Amino acid sequence: MSFYRKGESLSARFRTILDAFLQTPGLPFADVLCEEEIQQVFEEEGVCFAAEEDSVYTPAVTLWAFLSQMLLKDEQRSCRAAVARIGLFHLFRHQEACSSNTGAYCRARAKLAERSIERLAGGLASACQQQVPDDWLWHGRHVHLVDGTTVSMPDTSANQAEYPQSRAQQEGLGFPIARMLVLFSLATGMLRGMAMGPCRGKETGETALLRQLLDCFRQGDVLLADRYYCSYFMIALLQELGVDFVVRMHQLRKVDFCQGRRLAKGDHVVHWMRPDKPEWMDQPTYDRMPESIEVREIQVTVEEPGFRTESLVVVTTLTDADEYPSDEIAELYRARWLVELDIRVIKRTLGMDVLRCKTPGMVRREMWMSLLAYNLVRRVMLQTALESGRSPRALSFTAALQNIAASWMMVSTRPSLTVAVATQCRTNLSKCVIGDRPGRIEPRAVKRRPKPHALLTKPRAEAKAELIRQASP
Repeated sequence: MSFYRKGESLSARFRTILDAFLQTPGLPFADVLCEEEIQQVFEEEGVCFAAEEDSVYTPAVTLWAFLSQMLLKDEQRSCRAAVARIGLFHLFRHQEACSSNTGAYCRARAKLAERSIERLAGGLASACQQQVPDDWLWHGRHVHLVDGTTVSMPDTSANQAEYPQSRAQQEGLGFPIARMLVLFSLATGMLRGMAMGPCRGKETGETALLRQLLDCFRQGDVLLADRYYCSYFMIALLQELGVDFVVRMHQLRKVDFCQGRRLAKGDHVVHWMRPDKPEWMDQPTYDRMPESIEVREIQVTVEEPGFRTESLVVVTTLTDADEYPSDEIAELYRARWLVELDIRVIKRTLGMDVLRCKTPGMVRREMWMSLLAYNLVRRVMLQTALESGRSPRALSFTAALQNIAASWMMVSTRPSLTVAVATQCRTNLSKCVIGDRPGRIEPRAVKRRPKPHALLTKPRAEAKAELIRQASP
């Protein structure tokens, strides 16, 4: 049996996914990621299965159910709950209910190519970025935020082999950990790119992952990062692409404002000389690197009481002081903190700090699917921001997620209600404005005490066997 009528095209099947995210014609960004584009990406990546008329888990249904797992929490995130939603989908469409067994659904999820999900998420962000109004940009330029984080996953042998646990943990007591580098748009909050790898070994650091994302940049972009990324070769590689850099000075590099070309007090332009070739760089790449680069160093004083840092130095390749005043660059660097909030949304609000899949391939699919869901929610926020005349950064992601999750089954099974539900969602979201709290100070401590359980200091199987021995007469 099939979800769809005979003669119904594949593109019409993907319409259900867009309806679930309250996508209606006539809205800003409505032409971004249409059903034809999803179909084209799947065909190019070889995602073609369940083509028979009586197939249940087609690519469209599998993608719809997988996305629902990313939007919901706790027990509603399980595969069993996803299959139950598919069963309800059947009943609402006046069709026979499918089996509650999760095996077929899990096999269908594994057939969704990683690259296809990555292309959908990245393509959505790129297309939306091209349509943002100029007043959302900084000096007419797109600014990107970058930072790294880690996620854990089930302790299986396959996950441990590709994403080994920390060396500080004993074998059998830790969980596999993956390092993830994320690239966001300052204007839209959308994720532009993601690189994922193990947390230990050669070329697994955040700078190595950032080099994998250089294709995400376009000439004229600006990258905003913390001090970890402040290196000669990173700046040189970005300059090759025509990308400017705003970054905090690395703690090991000395600053002397008595040298260089003085622009103002605590503001000068200096030349950095090319260091020796690093191990990760091949000789041809090193040879094409410039012998020196010109950078601007700006002393920034933090006057907010309670901040840990009272003064810092910002390094940038924006050397024109007339076009880019020092106070505007300092204010731009302060916006770097938004990447921390974006990461918190993915890990806490979407619940991706602990992944659920038991193989590395499915772990990556799960991560990319959550990022696709993140970008789809962000698109709803962009549409609301344009209608309400607000910045998309002023709207609540949590409120948008709650509205979409609440209407998921309704609009998926009753397409005629999509326009009304989407209008109500945008009305609600326009009222959920994030408070403007400049200089907010909070202690890095938690009030709620953890439960006083002892820590597991041996593999669980050994601990269970010891309990059995103790209970035996």
